[in-house]
Amino acid sequence: MHKPLIVFVGAVYPSQYSLLCSYLRASGMADCWFMTTPGHKANHETACDHLLSFQPDGPIVGPQSYYYSSKVERSARISRGVLKALQDFEKAQGRRIDVVVAHSLWGAPNWLYGELHAAIVSYIEFPSYLAHGWDTAYPPDASQRLADRNMEMLHFHQVLCSDLTIAPSAHARSMFPAVLQDRIAVQFEGFDIQPPLRKSPVARVQPFTVAFSARDLSSAKGFETYMRLVDRMVREGDARNARFLAIGDPTASSYGYEQQWVERRYSGKVASFRDHLLKVYPAAQVVEFPGRLPYAEFSDMLADVDLFLYPLRHGVANWGLMEILARGGCVIGSNWGFTPELVQNDVNGLLLPDNDDAWINAIRALRADPARRARYRLAAQETGKRYHISSVAPRFMALFQRAMVQRQTPLTPASHAHRCTP
Repeated sequence: MHKPLIVFVGAVYPSQYSLLCSYLRASGMADCWFMTTPGHKANHETACDHLLSFQPDGPIVGPQSYYYSSKVERSARISRGVLKALQDFEKAQGRRIDVVVAHSLWGAPNWLYGELHAAIVSYIEFPSYLAHGWDTAYPPDASQRLADRNMEMLHFHQVLCSDLTIAPSAHARSMFPAVLQDRIAVQFEGFDIQPPLRKSPVARVQPFTVAFSARDLSSAKGFETYMRLVDRMVREGDARNARFLAIGDPTASSYGYEQQWVERRYSGKVASFRDHLLKVYPAAQVVEFPGRLPYAEFSDMLADVDLFLYPLRHGVANWGLMEILARGGCVIGSNWGFTPELVQNDVNGLLLPDNDDAWINAIRALRADPARRARYRLAAQETGKRYHISSVAPRFMALFQRAMVQRQTPLTPASHAHRCTP
């Protein structure tokens, strides 16, 4: 029996499935290829021998012709290019593709249904920003709320028509209507994070370091909670011989609307949400902001942190938390959302409710208990091992096999309404 021919599709490379694609190919589990845009292929093809390209049918970056349907229009431009490229690839290979794994927006499988014999697997991070949630202090305006419905339309259609949909967490799946959830599998991505050697207590002469780490210093990731807690710790005397770090890009795009709120509130006189928070919590001026770092420097900095605060507000499966855990970080996290899917309370970290007193007391207790922090760090590294690509890849292959079986299942009158193939 031949190895399955699997093509991953995404307009950006690398992406969340590029490591999986390479691992499945190198391990011999499948004949895998990654299809991306010509520019990304040109930038990476010298280091990767299994890149393909598709040409979108028009521009996919920047505004589309009509704001309210921009995601639908962009998806159409992507999907038309993807369909042609996949059909050309099949002709060149002289065989049919078995599975296409497409990012819901940047791989846009909407026009593949009924045009290919391959099983279609759609990866959907979350159905819409409405379902994802946002901070009520920084709400979207009406135009953003209305446009969000088109994102739901695209994603609900994909769940109905795909042979399988993958969401990164059970929390993400719970955001879909109950009638669709049986068609969605949960699987977080695989990683290859190598924990750096942690300096011995004798060598680490730095102050006790309390950090926040996320790609974006946003409301959704809990950055405002972190700044509020630091402000209080400084005022209550907990900052003596302590260091506070906020690792991330204060100008990065986020899953919320706080930056638009800042622009409206300050008429351009305050540059970012971070700068707004420094006005609100002046004692938090002690926080250091290293900004966006090269990956090696980022890894080294994480190794020097004694305690990470991860008070996530909204999110469905952040890579940033896995980066911390796999490196043996000691974490206090929120006891809601997706965080409890990765952090087990008092096993590989601590989970707390949305209560500042509880967080302050826990920070003080863990600072005074290095043995407990060490226990959490060891368990956190074990969590990272469970999500290493070598452990996760077979789980993905089982899902792709499931999709292939689903694709080959003869349609019945009862099931026909739920399949978008002729």
